[in-house]
Amino acid sequence: MATKNTSTIIVTGGAGYIGSHTIIELLQQTDYEVLSIDNFSNSTPATFDRIESITGKQIKNLNVDLCNYEALEHALEKVKNPMGIIHFAAFKSVGDSVNMPLTYYHNNLESLINLLKISEKYAIKNFIFSSSCSVYGNVESLPVTEDTPFAKAESPYAHTKQIGEDILINYVKSNPTFKTVLLRYFNPVGAHNSGLNGELSKDKPNNLVPFITQSAAGILPPLTVFGDDYDTRDGSCIRDYIHVSDIADAHVKAMEYIVNNKQKNNTSIFNLGTGNGVTVFEVIKAFEKVTEQTLNYKVGARRPGDVIKIYANNNLAKQELQWEPKNGLDEMMLSAWKWQVNISPKK
Repeated sequence: MATKNTSTIIVTGGAGYIGSHTIIELLQQTDYEVLSIDNFSNSTPATFDRIESITGKQIKNLNVDLCNYEALEHALEKVKNPMGIIHFAAFKSVGDSVNMPLTYYHNNLESLINLLKISEKYAIKNFIFSSSCSVYGNVESLPVTEDTPFAKAESPYAHTKQIGEDILINYVKSNPTFKTVLLRYFNPVGAHNSGLNGELSKDKPNNLVPFITQSAAGILPPLTVFGDDYDTRDGSCIRDYIHVSDIADAHVKAMEYIVNNKQKNNTSIFNLGTGNGVTVFEVIKAFEKVTEQTLNYKVGARRPGDVIKIYANNNLAKQELQWEPKNGLDEMMLSAWKWQVNISPKK
């Protein structure tokens, strides 16, 4: 009988949307110990009950603010064999970042810098960074590849991701034994196929799909589509929506990729998307089709910070990580609705 791997993977933001789904995949696909760090600034401890209901395993969480280095250092003193970090924890609302830029720069960059200091102190050599397609800005040609030059960031949030990538790239140059993968994901949506875990924000959702599901459930007012006069096929913004479990699976494969020394360079960068651009109106139609719900929505003004259209070339991730998205738009919408029905107040 194989012995359990006693190496620990640290997941920051483990109670969050993508972090919790990645923990589920780590528990189901690997035998690593998994430790979460989350101070519940935009999540709840109940997430770990949901993870246990799906996997049958309890997760330890350290309630620590990553911007407090001393507290972080103290919390990790007794962690056994910390082998890798998957760093999700960050503020992520484009709109909020426009209104509160200093908050975003402080939180998103200070937390990353502290984790790199911790990696040095405890000799943690493997680091997966949660980046974003927003680093590309409004690009001139589509689909974007990993070599597409960055345009000007459209929001402070996007700028923190650009700076975060630069910090890691430069850090690796000075630490040749340190390995990192920067995962630029596009628009994660949907929920675990069990319907037991999904996106759950403490505040009003900032992302399209949870706003759709909560509007359909009568929790929120009718959805506002921000602009129908863009230069796209139906006037609404185009995004590359990808199922959250496919994103989570890519993080597991990325960790195995660097742990098993499959990298060509100590810094690797991958786009995580389906490769298909979908408009906001097409997302609405897909939701209505698979759920048989009629969605009330209205068209409003354009929203500051929004990129017009972006979608991925994901060939490199497929080739290097042996990763393939398994879920289409219908599965994304259906799983999101299944989750919404599960958490909606029973009438």
